[in-house]
Amino acid sequence: MTQSSCPRTPFFASLVTAALIAGCGGGSGSATASTPAPAPAPAPAPDVTVTMTPAATRSISPYIYGLNSLNSTADAPPLATLDRTGGNRWTAYNWENNASNAGSDYLYESDTYLSTSTTPAEAVRAIIAADRTAGAASLVTLQMQGWVAADTAGPVSTNNPPDTSRFKPVVFKKSTQSASPFTISPITSDNAVYMDEFAWALDQKFSGMDIFAAGTALPTFVQLDNEPELWNSTHLEVQGRTAITSDAYIAKTVALSKALKDLFPAMTIVGPAHYGFGGLYSWQGELSPTPTGANWFADKYLAAIKTASASYGKPLVDVYDFHWYSEATDGSGARVTTLTGTTLTDAQVQAVAQSPRSLWDGSYSETSWVSNTMGGPIALLPRLQAKIAASNPGMKLAVTEYNNGGCQHIAGTLAQADNLGIFGVQGVYAATYWPLGSKESYCLAGFRAFRGFDGANAVFGDISVQAVSSDIQSVAAYASTDSTHAGRTVLVAINRSTTAKQTEFTGLAVSGTAHLYRMSASSGTSQSPVAPVAVGTQATSGSSFSVSLPALSVTTIDIY
Repeated sequence: MTQSSCPRTPFFASLVTAALIAGCGGGSGSATASTPAPAPAPAPAPDVTVTMTPAATRSISPYIYGLNSLNSTADAPPLATLDRTGGNRWTAYNWENNASNAGSDYLYESDTYLSTSTTPAEAVRAIIAADRTAGAASLVTLQMQGWVAADTAGPVSTNNPPDTSRFKPVVFKKSTQSASPFTISPITSDNAVYMDEFAWALDQKFSGMDIFAAGTALPTFVQLDNEPELWNSTHLEVQGRTAITSDAYIAKTVALSKALKDLFPAMTIVGPAHYGFGGLYSWQGELSPTPTGANWFADKYLAAIKTASASYGKPLVDVYDFHWYSEATDGSGARVTTLTGTTLTDAQVQAVAQSPRSLWDGSYSETSWVSNTMGGPIALLPRLQAKIAASNPGMKLAVTEYNNGGCQHIAGTLAQADNLGIFGVQGVYAATYWPLGSKESYCLAGFRAFRGFDGANAVFGDISVQAVSSDIQSVAAYASTDSTHAGRTVLVAINRSTTAKQTEFTGLAVSGTAHLYRMSASSGTSQSPVAPVAVGTQATSGSSFSVSLPALSVTTIDIY
């Protein structure tokens, strides 16, 4: 028997028997040419079955693979799609002189932290330019609280805010106060900082190409300030101790949105940038909502914006957004976002790895005050999508800051990969991760399961295919097809259990070679940054195949 006539063993099969080896010149056994070759051993019985439904699909927004401060993030993942310029620093940013105030983050100090340039709007222009070079869209903050830094002279008093000698008032629409035309070199000695002029000046700095236009390859979106429910603490220097009411906030939203859309009708506007659940649920205690009622702040906001938009003639706010720093805790009461060590207990690993389920899973209750408030599962994204469908159909949904902790441990990789899969399945329009520390390679590695997992340009598909796990506590899986490459299927499988799981994927016809890339606790310890490692290929054909998923691992399966 010649070498070419020997049967080839599939990737997933067990070793061939000694008789078969002998028959192929592997030894002196008694097998002859007339002896039938034994069939390859079947794959082990599955521990978990992932059932895919080809008819249940939805487009995945390209903007869910985003970060805050993309261009300054250590170990930033490749092929990020969106960069957010936001956070407390931007509430009191003055585009005319690039001054900003740190608020409670640092001594209520006004300084040149965002830019030392004296060129108006340079702090933002430079970021948009860098984003375009990196191939990412931009989400920039416009100021809505009402006061911005007049100087860069250091800390300001919070005794009687705002100190009008240190801050200037924001005016949403220039024509309401001044008859002078827009200019990219505004007068800094007057007593107003105009927001519509700010947007206009940014556009002019890119040759007036309408950077805010819908449908452009790398659009610039606008966010209406940041975490308004907390202004009376984070920005005590300008807000004072009295929180802004929900009615006053909504009125500001309508006024600024009108001013911006008068100038740029196709601009995508994002708000309210809630700090977390307390904001979107009760406006930090102002309202008295019920878990299953249509009486959350989100309901109030969506209905009010719908009414104002109908009067205006077009949507005023296009994307409803919030921040989600998981409140889940481990068995001892430690919040997952505080679990920053390189060594975690099994309970802590599971608290981190399971926490993304609160975004969607109606069968999962985390241990947290949020779950207690809701009386069980949070399932936040489906709840908000239902509220949007009821009150303001067409509004999109975004998560513009989020983090689930465990970022120096493989648990963080599992959680972040899960987040990205959830965003695609749940129809989130945009998402931007916020690093909580300077060493978050494991969490950032979660992006690499979806973007550049081959060390080059391979990415998850743009069409989500429903994939249901028979054991979601152990294995989560996300499936996609690629509208630009017929026949290509990409899956991301997450094993958050502490034992290997033989996993069968069934229901979606595939054909070709499956290329496997993996991250695990063992692979990550020798890497900087943490990234997928190619672990082999296997032939696939038909509507069922099986893969062994190691404990605490993320496996990307690219089939073509």
